[in-house]
Amino acid sequence: MSDSSFSRRKFLKISGVGAIAATSFNLGGVLSATETQAAESTRPQNADEALKALMEGNKRFVDSTKKGPGRSTKRRKEVAAGQNPFVAILACADSRVAPEILFDQGIGDLFVVRVAGNIVNPTNYGIQGSLEFGVLALGAPLIMVLGHSECGAVAGAIEALQNGTQFPGSINNIVQTIEPAVEKAKGEKGDLLHNSIISNVQMGVDKLNNSDPVISGLVKKGKVKVVGANYDLKTGEVKLVS
Repeated sequence: MSDSSFSRRKFLKISGVGAIAATSFNLGGVLSATETQAAESTRPQNADEALKALMEGNKRFVDSTKKGPGRSTKRRKEVAAGQNPFVAILACADSRVAPEILFDQGIGDLFVVRVAGNIVNPTNYGIQGSLEFGVLALGAPLIMVLGHSECGAVAGAIEALQNGTQFPGSINNIVQTIEPAVEKAKGEKGDLLHNSIISNVQMGVDKLNNSDPVISGLVKKGKVKVVGANYDLKTGEVKLVS
């Protein structure tokens, strides 16, 4: 048994992850053949399928044709035994940015980590570890770093750099984490806030792609893909960030 296989099995055991998630690691014998087929048939099986499902859901949201899938009493009871999300999303804590709603997904579909400014650092915030749990223990093949227009945390970083403003408590730590993204965006044409928001998303994607040992290893093996995206508060549209 390889070290990675052992760690995944042990992780599932000690973390109490349910039977549905176990299928992601081919543990076998946990679900019946019928149950396994049912679980896998409704869940995107790779990063490309996961991204397609998200973007189709966002189009329904924009067009006001939301299905509100997977939010019934039946679905709630189904996932009580274990979760099987198809994507891990790092989103801003902004009250207007709720991934389950703007991607029109249901209970147990998305593993969402939210923090002001959708920052990856610092490590001790538990942000990166939460995303690692999403891909390692739960088997999500896709990680999305989701920024949004008019982000107050990014605006704060601009204010700090331009005017030397110091924010109280731990808010300053968030702002300082975003400042390098603002510095990078300074020389670009166009609106500084928008460019900094995009730069911050890109920086988050780069950090995760290179985060050892969990995510970077899965990315190199082609088991996980990390993408960036930006949500427009006015239009409701999510656009991918390259």
